[in-house]
Amino acid sequence: MPIPGLKIIGESINDSVPSTRALYDAGNLEGIVNLAKTQDQKGAHFIDVNVGRRDAAFMADMVRRIQAVTAKPLSIDTPDLALAEAGLKAYDPARAGGHPPILNSISPLRFDMFKLLKVRRFMPILMISERVENGEGQPNRTAEETVRAAREMLEAARGAGLRNAECIFDPGIAPLGGDTEGNLKRLLEALRRIKDDRGFEGVHASVGLSNFTVMLPSKRADGGPVKGPLESAFLTLATPLGLDMVIGSVARKYELLDPAHPAMVCLNEVLAMEPFEGLLRVKEFYS
Repeated sequence: MPIPGLKIIGESINDSVPSTRALYDAGNLEGIVNLAKTQDQKGAHFIDVNVGRRDAAFMADMVRRIQAVTAKPLSIDTPDLALAEAGLKAYDPARAGGHPPILNSISPLRFDMFKLLKVRRFMPILMISERVENGEGQPNRTAEETVRAAREMLEAARGAGLRNAECIFDPGIAPLGGDTEGNLKRLLEALRRIKDDRGFEGVHASVGLSNFTVMLPSKRADGGPVKGPLESAFLTLATPLGLDMVIGSVARKYELLDPAHPAMVCLNEVLAMEPFEGLLRVKEFYS
């Protein structure tokens, strides 16, 4: 069945996608705009806009072009302060029914991005997959570290004037086919603790879902799909824990799976295993 309440941030307009980069490099901006139209028509709730390392004027132009063809709010996707500012200035809330844009993303090393709230109010994606130690970013490897980072990031967001309901946590999702550190267990346990903590009441949570299956083949040996069912199995586990957004593909059919579905059986067994055994179980699923 479909997943109630899950919002999709359409991922296609991203310079890291080879086919999209080819459109950018060829100057085929109409092709980029068509990606926005297609994602809108197929049910995306937000449209991601990532222009890579191109300049701020280009980001502003793309925001205006895309808003000319869709009423869906945008996700301004860049770690660059100047590009983020240009995208936010160009964004017109009136064209999105008054909805603010998402800003993807703010990490513990990029708190200066909060000053862009003076340009336009936005919903930040807060990266809680890392923390700062001795002035450098370090990955969070436990649920405890992830929740601690969430608490610190939310405190900073509140200090900048944002409410819980305007904040989106990204706990980070690693490729299942290379999860040698138990990242899936960390992620799900962190979501569970955040959901159970009243101090986090109202916050949203999101992941870049395509990262979960990026290292896996698209088909099993018998021709059956691999990526879609495993992504749906993850969502079946994670959405009851508060995951209500994903940066994902409108071409995939995300759905809640029955506990007996082979992908659910696989993922639950992976969670009960040590990481290396889990990798072998995933390999068994697609072979």
